[in-house]
Amino acid sequence: MAEEIRADIVASVGEVVTEVGTSVATGDTLVILESMKMEIPVLTETEGTVTRLVVNKGDVVQEGDLIAVVE
Repeated sequence: MAEEIRADIVASVGEVVTEVGTSVATGDTLVILESMKMEIPVLTETEGTVTRLVVNKGDVVQEGDLIAVVE
């Protein structure tokens, strides 16, 4: 089953740590968001493969925006 990873807050994408096709384990960091001078890692809650990555460094995401899909 696919896990959709979404933004919890309004933030800018400071770093993209993974790429499509990468195998990830539970708790791996996919991207790092930056908000109010804080870095917030976005983690996966399941293991699998990143099948979709829809953000790039410098993008601004809104709360609820799709960041990635892990299957």
